[in-house]
Amino acid sequence: MGIKAALPKYEIYFYYAVLCLAMFWSTSWIFEVSSSNANKKTFKTSVKPGWYYFGRKMDTADFEWMMWFSTFREHILFALSGHVLFAKICSMLAPQYRSLVYMVYGLLAVWTSMGWTYVTLILSHCILLYSISLVKIRWLCFVTGLCTLATFKCEPFVSWQAGFVEGDFELRHVLFYGGCGFTIMRCMSFALENCERKDGNYSILELLKYNFYLPFFYFGPIMTFDKFYVQANKSDLTRKERELWNISLQGLIHLGVVIVVDVLFHFMYILTIPTDMKLLKHLSDWALVGLAYFNLVYDWVKAAVMFGVINTVSRLDHLDPPRPPKCITMLYVFAETHFDRGINDWLCKYVYDYLGGKHENVVEELVATLCTFGVTILWLGPCEVVLFWAFFNCFGLNFELWTAKLFSMEPFASFEAMSRRIRAIFNTFNFWCIVLFNVLALNSLDFAKLVAKRLLLKGFPITTIIVMFMTYCLIQVIKERERRQALIDDPDPLPPAPPPNAATSPTGAPAAPAAAQPVADPSKEKAE
Repeated sequence: MGIKAALPKYEIYFYYAVLCLAMFWSTSWIFEVSSSNANKKTFKTSVKPGWYYFGRKMDTADFEWMMWFSTFREHILFALSGHVLFAKICSMLAPQYRSLVYMVYGLLAVWTSMGWTYVTLILSHCILLYSISLVKIRWLCFVTGLCTLATFKCEPFVSWQAGFVEGDFELRHVLFYGGCGFTIMRCMSFALENCERKDGNYSILELLKYNFYLPFFYFGPIMTFDKFYVQANKSDLTRKERELWNISLQGLIHLGVVIVVDVLFHFMYILTIPTDMKLLKHLSDWALVGLAYFNLVYDWVKAAVMFGVINTVSRLDHLDPPRPPKCITMLYVFAETHFDRGINDWLCKYVYDYLGGKHENVVEELVATLCTFGVTILWLGPCEVVLFWAFFNCFGLNFELWTAKLFSMEPFASFEAMSRRIRAIFNTFNFWCIVLFNVLALNSLDFAKLVAKRLLLKGFPITTIIVMFMTYCLIQVIKERERRQALIDDPDPLPPAPPPNAATSPTGAPAAPAAAQPVADPSKEKAE
């Protein structure tokens, strides 16, 4: 509704100019705070000496980023390079067995990194959920999977299962929970797809091939079983034109983003500053609002790069993995807010769309969102912060449906351009709700409360109005981009061509000959 309503060009250019100035101004504040507090005592644990060429310290507060691209990058590169090598050899010599080679290599890699007892634990969960799937009762498969997932979230089951991991190394905790959690979600996908199969059952070998595909095993993303089964057993391995070039380009882009983020970590300590509440209370409104926004942008970049590296490997294996998450800057609705598209696709397929239908009925939508966020809470691990995050996002998702129904009625539906401006005002508040609710999960409850108080209470009315106006400009820029894309994907239909002269009458009989027309002069025709 109204997505193709255009605004004047000068208005759009004005919005772009305002956004650039706001971004520059906020960044300068954060840079100043980072430079003046680099040697602070509370920063010693996370702000450490960085690259020699810059002569500055570096923000190392994010364990995941440092693990992937600094501490354990050699180990990760070695494992993924071995997978690519063996997969390529198999694709050339025996492409029909490539999914089996993926499984064997992944099984050996997990065995080497975590020990045979951990492999036994994973296999026991696979066998359990496979056995339940043979009954072909959907709710039973779902309940069994959720109960199995819950054993990794509560004591004493967690400690008992963690004892199956051999050795004591820094990545032990991450690999244990990553491998087990994603294994349960994959097994549930397999079981639910097996319930939908009309003739017979999938073999347990197909489940093991699906689960032990190494690029997806520890860190995701999740590809639902129906997609993986079709793509991994595809016999035609020919590539589209320039596909390898696009894969290589994607890999180079990810490398460039990693370098850019590492460079920025030397100048803006956006991850360490939010941990010091005393410092935060003395920051300006611009620095605080910028920190909240940049934290979300960084988390999206991290997800896009880490999943992008894995997706590059899987695309070399002729798979079509879940796309990276949508950029947080382009989000102003709760329905599109996610940082892991694989989990999002899984939840939509098996819970949200299954229960919500066409998402038009208010009651059905409420039930679907409650169940979806219930599973999400279990996946993330129940705690105070996760419960707050789930409640606010669930409310936001339902509130959007109510608002959309309101704006589909008259008189709003009749005024396209004006309706776009009105909806952009509502989307402005929606955008900051998304930012605050997700900052709550990514940072801390105290940081989210401080940003909300400064933005809505202490900063009112000056800071509130200025920030909301700049967010309004951002929303209009996003809507303009969506409008152009909509015109490309679904161009407006051309007016119908005039009907040709009828050769027959409506009854089917030949029409009467038209009145004789004078013969045109060839010289006149040429002149015309």
